[in-house]
Amino acid sequence: MNKYSITSLYSGSKGNCVLIETEKAKILIDAGKSARALCQALGSVGLDFSNIDAIFITHEHTDHVSALEVLLKKHQKPVHIVGISAQKLLLRSVGNIESSLCIHPPKFSVEVGNMTVESFPTPHDSEFSVGYRISIGDTCIGYATDIGYVTDEIRENLSGCESVVLECNHDVDMLMNGPYPYDLKLRIRSNRGHLSNRDCADFAADLCLIGTKNILLAHLSEENNDPALAYDEVWSAISDEEVNLKIASQYEPIKLI
Repeated sequence: MNKYSITSLYSGSKGNCVLIETEKAKILIDAGKSARALCQALGSVGLDFSNIDAIFITHEHTDHVSALEVLLKKHQKPVHIVGISAQKLLLRSVGNIESSLCIHPPKFSVEVGNMTVESFPTPHDSEFSVGYRISIGDTCIGYATDIGYVTDEIRENLSGCESVVLECNHDVDMLMNGPYPYDLKLRIRSNRGHLSNRDCADFAADLCLIGTKNILLAHLSEENNDPALAYDEVWSAISDEEVNLKIASQYEPIKLI
């Protein structure tokens, strides 16, 4: 048995950060919000930022990187990021974070303790964006948020994962009938935007048919979604009592497994 835990420290348009732990390593995927918020969230699950071995960034949008500068002033940690995203991040950085960046091509693989973390490209309206497949022995975890649609590469990398963190951003009706400007609505719905509840549900159902047992619905929009609505739509598609389905929160840590 390969023991691990997955905890969303917070997730949504205000900030994103997921903690993955084994007995030999602790990593973060993304570091949004503020350093204070991130450290408080870690503290609430019994950890300190000094306990973290590495950070893996999906892309350079502020809700995924805004805590980095302050965090890295106190603790030098390796921050793994694709080169195109790093260039954009450094252009707007006012702190000295370059020395902490481990810059990679779009597809890379890094070993941290007993984890092997592999990236894969995802479709989003950033300079570049990746998801991650984390292997712990013969057990795999998949991570894909900020995705406009489910590409063949996303499907390939999340297939066979025991646990998956998957975007479930918006309900299409809520989005299109809501207050956002029309061009923003189109951007969100585009192939470089965010994944809807319906598309998430269809993909989640496919994953569960081939072995996924734990799913965390992440990056829910506060304005264009409702947790109960998202949960019900995905659960009705899965319809498997053996699947552990949870929803990440913007405000508090949620442990998937």
